Amino acid sequence: MTEKGYTKTVKTMAAEAPLKIYTDGGCSGNPGPGGWAYVMALETFQGDKILAERWGAEKDTTNNRMELTAVIESLRALKTMPDAPRNAAVYTDSQYVQKGITDWIRNWKRNAWRTSDKKPVKNQDLWMELDALAGEFPLTWVWVRGHAGIDYNERCDRMTQQAIASILV
Repeated sequence: MTEKGYTKTVKTMAAEAPLKIYTDGGCSGNPGPGGWAYVMALETFQGDKILAERWGAEKDTTNNRMELTAVIESLRALKTMPDAPRNAAVYTDSQYVQKGITDWIRNWKRNAWRTSDKKPVKNQDLWMELDALAGEFPLTWVWVRGHAGIDYNERCDRMTQQAIASILV
């Protein structure tokens, strides 16, 4: 580990991407009401410039679905931003998302969306959408430790909690 909860090898590769996409998702209960959020920040010589941020909520979902939805929504937004860099680093505190998109998905697709123990992949609909969107951009996937003081990750966490609160009213 290096400072503030980043993994060392991936942090080095991600440093080349000018666009940083931080995502988070969560639930109040699992399953239960859930929220997701993302922040897109562009590194400039004058410091970070936030290009976009957004959150959303669902009444009955799971933590993993919200983590995936956050990334999907961020990449959908990126598609609509013609002036934004395409080379991006996606930061997530979900090992499910990071390992799923970088490691597990190849075998899932090869095995007709079955896990190694022959069970259907959970959240296949979202994985298929994420796979298609991710294929449109040169992305680096970075796992960060949650609640480790990483500014934009903490911001996404607060937005996720705000999203959940918005549907609990």
